[in-house]
Amino acid sequence: MKVLIVGGGAAGMTAASRVKAMKPEWDVKVFEETNFVSHAPCGIPYVVEGISKANNLMYYPPEFFRRERGIDLHINAKVIDAGEGYLRVIENGKENKYEWDKLLIATGASPRLPKVKGIELDGIVTVRHPANAEKLKEKVNEANRIVIVGAGYLGVEMAEAVSAIGKKAIVLEFLDQPLPNLDKEIAEIVKAEMEKKVELRLNEGVKAFEGKNKVERVITDKGSYECDLAIVATGVRANIEIAKMLGCRIGETGAIWVDDKMQTNIENVFSAGDCVETKHLITGKKVWIPLAPTANKMGYVAGVNIADGYLEFPGVLGTQLTKFFDLEIGSTGLNEKSAKSEGFKVKATVIKARTRVHYYPGGKELTLKVVADSDGRVLGAQAVGGEVAMRINIFAAMIQAGFKTKDIFFSDLAYAPPLTPIWDPIIVSARTLKF
Repeated sequence: MKVLIVGGGAAGMTAASRVKAMKPEWDVKVFEETNFVSHAPCGIPYVVEGISKANNLMYYPPEFFRRERGIDLHINAKVIDAGEGYLRVIENGKENKYEWDKLLIATGASPRLPKVKGIELDGIVTVRHPANAEKLKEKVNEANRIVIVGAGYLGVEMAEAVSAIGKKAIVLEFLDQPLPNLDKEIAEIVKAEMEKKVELRLNEGVKAFEGKNKVERVITDKGSYECDLAIVATGVRANIEIAKMLGCRIGETGAIWVDDKMQTNIENVFSAGDCVETKHLITGKKVWIPLAPTANKMGYVAGVNIADGYLEFPGVLGTQLTKFFDLEIGSTGLNEKSAKSEGFKVKATVIKARTRVHYYPGGKELTLKVVADSDGRVLGAQAVGGEVAMRINIFAAMIQAGFKTKDIFFSDLAYAPPLTPIWDPIIVSARTLKF
């Protein structure tokens, strides 16, 4: 059996590894356009900040997959054509043709660029792939005044990276808050913290980039900002070109449609990772939320099913974490606005707490917002402050399990003075929501 996989990122290499574990005699080939596989694009801001080297963003080097897992891995190999039973690939300066019995499309996502004048100027960069992380770091180091367009998760992380190494950072966001998936009460805390470190400009849409040989200023609907470098972080789009060549159905989100087994509408063609849509665990609607943990799990599910096993991918909550310097930020499920738009009768609570008992040193402030339906079913949670990750992950598990506020209140969470308060904020939120 010949299995070809397009894309050597999280989904592609996880799927390849699973197929070889289940069917070691099968011929599994992976084609990756860059020299990076099993990579972690989420780490790029921390390469720029100097915390890590770019090569560390590969969990395993290419030779590991060849030697330890028996995968025929082709790096610097660009797939240029796909059809029934074949791929055409450019590698080592020549074109090769490969036949497949089963195919996985794991082509990921690419930055979306605004359609404005001057976007093609030199000195305008995106944050796309670990293979380009060192070059991005060099450009940032050479600049003194940097404009970051977009205050989503990536924009916030790049703002920290740029500011942390002593560069002037100006963040432009056309919405009225950073991190648009957060409700206003939580986003305001992020905003206040960002304003201590960077020049944050909200409600400003970029209209043009200007400069002679390279970008020198960014023009918005409210002003002009001089810069040596512009980092565009205005979202991503699913890479669906290979899927379209094969006639795969494109879903309502603009990403590739797959069923619960990660199979497309074309027989023996699967897809996984940031290029596919899935369903939301609360609403049941199709969503496209490209995140690394999801991509890995999708790849695992695809690998099992390609290898004639059976496993279904249930969907996502869109659980996310980031930080801005010492401020941890996280969310899972629906925020209050989206819950209301979905027709839920919403009740919500916002609590402020310490992460340890008052008499033990080292505690941090935590603000937690929890959203529930009128019947007590928990729909979402957001948190900022200290020790956020643990609590958001607990909420994600609780929401996926269908917990109501009473279930959360009586959850037997651990307590120790050096680690938690006796009334954990999670428990307090359930008490204030009532049941």
